Amino acid sequence: MKKITILAIALLVSVSCFAQKQAAFPFKGGKDAMTKFFKDSVSIPQEIIKRRVTGVVMLKFTADDKGDVSKTIIYYADDVYLTIPVNDALRKSAGKWVIDAKEKTHDFVVPFYIRYNLPEVDDAELAKAALTNYRNKKPIYSNNQIPLDMVTLLPAVTINYDVVL
Repeated sequence: MKKITILAIALLVSVSCFAQKQAAFPFKGGKDAMTKFFKDSVSIPQEIIKRRVTGVVMLKFTADDKGDVSKTIIYYADDVYLTIPVNDALRKSAGKWVIDAKEKTHDFVVPFYIRYNLPEVDDAELAKAALTNYRNKKPIYSNNQIPLDMVTLLPAVTINYDVVL
């Protein structure tokens, strides 16, 4: 009788145990759709191309249950010029974010890597511009604690642009 009772309890416990539920990706269409959207939506200004600016921009934002974006915070940026096109593209993503039905808002952190495509031939002017850009960087970063609460780190988006030689 003990064996049957233990077997019944084990069976009930195993039926009630489930693997962790995989959360749906928080952008309509999934990860690839998000990456394509930002690659298409980030418009690199001529000032960035002219100065050969490259670097990282890391933004935190809040999405609500309608998919609208608010409370954008720059956690880190290698250059202030890089934040402008990224922030503009993030605003264009309104309505595309999907959060769990149990939440009214959710915070996300998304890193953007912006760099230029290297030309086929070596270019001394391009190398000099890259070093000048690196030497003159004035990054934006936090000098105090940043509460993250419940935040989701999204996959990085890499944006490449062509330099004019």
